[in-house]
Amino acid sequence: MSNYVHEFITGETTNLPVGKAVCVGRNYADHAKEMGSQVPDDPMLFIKPATSLRALSEPVQLPGFSSDVHHELELTVLIEKTLCKSEAADVHAAIAGCGLGIDLTARDLQAQLKQKSHPWEKSKGFDGAGVLSPFIPIAEFEDLRDVDLELHINGQVRQSGNTRDMVFPVTELIAHISQYFTLLPGDVVMTGTPAGVGPLHPGDQLALSLAGRFHFESRVGGA
Repeated sequence: MSNYVHEFITGETTNLPVGKAVCVGRNYADHAKEMGSQVPDDPMLFIKPATSLRALSEPVQLPGFSSDVHHELELTVLIEKTLCKSEAADVHAAIAGCGLGIDLTARDLQAQLKQKSHPWEKSKGFDGAGVLSPFIPIAEFEDLRDVDLELHINGQVRQSGNTRDMVFPVTELIAHISQYFTLLPGDVVMTGTPAGVGPLHPGDQLALSLAGRFHFESRVGGA
């Protein structure tokens, strides 16, 4: 059973409940290309349940049912006010903060599910599949359309991107999500990954940076 709670970078926990994480696939054209996929006309949405969420401060746990678990670095957005069929102009006021997340993906299982035309949830919604950093208050960000994010593994850059390269920018994406899924206080939006995804291994050392100013570290357990 996870003891995950939302917290800010100051160490202060929020009073927000832990809800679902709504995720988007192929929101960076370079990632779609590396996966051999087309850039979608509309956001490709899927959901990680609250039970999948874990704190980045804990060792990242790889599931035993997969031998090919990939990292997907993402900007995360913590919602503090309900959004339902909202306009993009209303989104910013509903955001508590932003952080970084790793969308763990059991790539071998995902490939099997795709081959059968089955949903992806088993490969992306398993316990521990949503690894989240602490959140930085939204006031710290001047423009969500220009935020750097980077992942180093064992001292080497593996993923580096900027939100300006998103196919669907943050506020427009969240407004679109709210047309289909009501976003409640405590829900998280994982906004897609830039290119460079790849496998994780026990003992890997992870260093993440957001906007060049906020830095987080973790490791993959099991070594």
